Amino acid sequence: MSAHLSWMIIRNTNSYLVKKRNIKKHFSTEPHNLLNLASFRYNGLVNKKSIDISPADSLHGFKLTWKKTKAAHKPGSCYVTRTMKSGPRVALFRLRRFIRANKYRRDLTKAALRRASAILNSQKRTLQVKKSRPKKSD
Repeated sequence: MSAHLSWMIIRNTNSYLVKKRNIKKHFSTEPHNLLNLASFRYNGLVNKKSIDISPADSLHGFKLTWKKTKAAHKPGSCYVTRTMKSGPRVALFRLRRFIRANKYRRDLTKAALRRASAILNSQKRTLQVKKSRPKKSD
């Protein structure tokens, strides 16, 4: 079944769809949807190639998950996961290089980098400010 036909079937009714009153845009909670918007471009269910970025289990870095196009008919083994734990600069560079080298949805490059950098920023430790104390009197 083509991706467009699948999208036409699930676009108004699926279990991941989130509709709110007075908001024209619909949101989606499905995996492999980088912006969580209900649109054909970002939908991870109907597209052959999709990328998902989520926080790593160890709270350092992020997990990159992508679909293998040749194993689309095997839902259990069509996803590959790789954890990127190196520093933020190296991890974002490797993510961009992966997308470019594998020609893997170049239209999602910016969204993937933004999501990865937001995850990395949320994992930063907050520095505790030292309180200044008055000098001891002699």
